[in-house]
Amino acid sequence: MAITLKDISKATGFSITTVSRALNGYSDVNEETRVKIFQVADELGYSPNILARSLVMKQSKTIGFIVSDIKRESIKDQFMFEILCGVSDFLAKTEYEFVLLSTTTTKQKNKTYKQICAERQLDGVIIQGLKMNDPYLEEAVNSQTPCVLIDIPCDGEKNGFVTSNQYESAKNAVKYLIRVGHKNIAFINGTEYAHVSTVRKQAYEAAIKENRIEFREELIVNGDFEEEKAKQEMIKLLLNHPDITAVFCASDVMALGALHAARELKIAVPEQLSIIGFDNILISQYVTPKLTTIGQYPYKMGVAAANMLIDIFEGKESERVIEVKNDLILRESVATVKKGD
Repeated sequence: MAITLKDISKATGFSITTVSRALNGYSDVNEETRVKIFQVADELGYSPNILARSLVMKQSKTIGFIVSDIKRESIKDQFMFEILCGVSDFLAKTEYEFVLLSTTTTKQKNKTYKQICAERQLDGVIIQGLKMNDPYLEEAVNSQTPCVLIDIPCDGEKNGFVTSNQYESAKNAVKYLIRVGHKNIAFINGTEYAHVSTVRKQAYEAAIKENRIEFREELIVNGDFEEEKAKQEMIKLLLNHPDITAVFCASDVMALGALHAARELKIAVPEQLSIIGFDNILISQYVTPKLTTIGQYPYKMGVAAANMLIDIFEGKESERVIEVKNDLILRESVATVKKGD
């Protein structure tokens, strides 16, 4: 039989009201009384009704982590999983719990963001993977439920934004290719609806133009952050523009596609084609050749997002925009262009 507040009241001699306020953390219960009530509650095996407590306190102590469009490609790209681990590890040290909620653009049209938050009694939300045209984006920015977005800038009263130095990192990748002698550099971007794709394309274009290299729009394609799509786009690029000596890919998964394309066309990497990826996923250091890439730190981003969200919810003064620094990781997939080539 379930233990109730009445049972604890009878065992301790305190009123049901006092027992309830002690267990719910009210400050008007003295410490000696609180300790005794918690001790007896533990001995009796009392388990609180979390839903009932949330109605009384108007807090559920539950954070929602919404991710969009999980695909099989995510098995290789552990970016979302690393963010999830950062969120989980940070919240494990607090009194907050979290629930993982998966969505798609279609689902967002059938159930609103407000409904999701209300049904789950969420105190706050972390969102990763939304497209710029997804319905939840505008709803989240205008919602009264505190929200932190990963890699999407936002400007709402109860919002925050965690990202990495996307522009600088992408630009450094292209500048490195130029520094080792490459001029005909292709770019495999993600999708037109991803904010990071817009930023990385701007960085690619800036690096090319600042180094007085002819900007060629025809050397830019979208790989949709998918290995097979990137492979097919890379094959077309190499067949139509045989002067290409290097490619910068907006994700490591797409860089793997570029690597497969080169092998299919019998083009040696890095001797004939240099490849740089973005993310530093685990497999990037085990392929042959090992992939030169921009190393992101999604675990740190997850920790920062969870910390920021709780600060917003609890009304604390804190940074609303956090940028985690990336690193250019040099491995084996880039070669220096010899003079005369």
